[in-house]
This record gives sequence, structure tokens and C-alpha cells, in this order.
Amino acid sequence: MKLEKRILSGREKDEASIKLLAQLRDKLHSEHIGTARRAAFNLSWMQEDGLDILKEALFSRAGRQTKCAAAYGLRKMRGRMEKVALEILLHSLKHRDKTTARVCENALMVLKSKTPARLSSKLKIQTAKIAIKNIPQRGNVRKDWQKSGRRRSYPRR
Repeated sequence: MKLEKRILSGREKDEASIKLLAQLRDKLHSEHIGTARRAAFNLSWMQEDGLDILKEALFSRAGRQTKCAAAYGLRKMRGRMEKVALEILLHSLKHRDKTTARVCENALMVLKSKTPARLSSKLKIQTAKIAIKNIPQRGNVRKDWQKSGRRRSYPRR
């Protein structure tokens, strides 16, 4: 997806910070979710500039992975931006895009340490299907070179 050039807010101090913000913004829109989440986490440490970029990604026409990563970044906001990020997540519950609303709903549930109902039912089904079986060992057959010598009184590294 081709991103438009971001309008500078005036808070950027030098050329290096502008380049870093542009690079993190591009990584946030990556198709690889791990890269996008890492970029969102790094943006969460950048106060107002990071908040602007995460908010833009959440309300844009970007894909679901980008929106999930942006919600993750808003969840990870700390300090004076934490309340503002929480307000953005609450406000986006009423957004007309259902993907945005659903992503923010899940982010708020994670913040409140509750698992969504639809996920908990899937987890119960998955755990019921898996059965752990005891596999008997064939015995401790020691080789000749293992029989001789003293046993170590300390663990091997």
C-alpha cells in the first residue's frame, strides 16, 4: 500500500527523528504482523508523534493487521499519553468501520484482562481435543563407557 507523505507537526526536533518516524510508519503498514507490532511498540514510546501515527493507522483504510498493530501500540502507551490512548480506543468502538470497532473492542478486553467470549469457547474446544498420553520408556540402558567412573555430583553444563 502506497502511503501519503505525513504532514509534520512541528514537534520533531531534527532530521533523524523525522526519518525514524517515517520508517516506523512504513513498518506499521507492513504485511508481516510481527514487524508491524514491533513498530507500534516503538511508536508508543514517542508520545504525541507516535500517538498521531497510531491514530492515523487505526482510522485509515489500512488492513486488519495494521489496525491490530495500531491498537497494540495504543494499549502499550505509558505515561501522560496513556489516558489519551484509552480515550481513542473507547471512541473507536463507535466507528463506522466494523473492523476498527472489533479490533478496539478486543484491545480494551485485553486491557481489562478479560478474554473475549468467542475466544474462550474456542479455547475450551481445542483443549478438549488434545489428549496427552504416557509413553513408556524402554528402560535406562547404559552403554559400557557410561558404566565406568564416578557419577558427577554437579550438573553438566
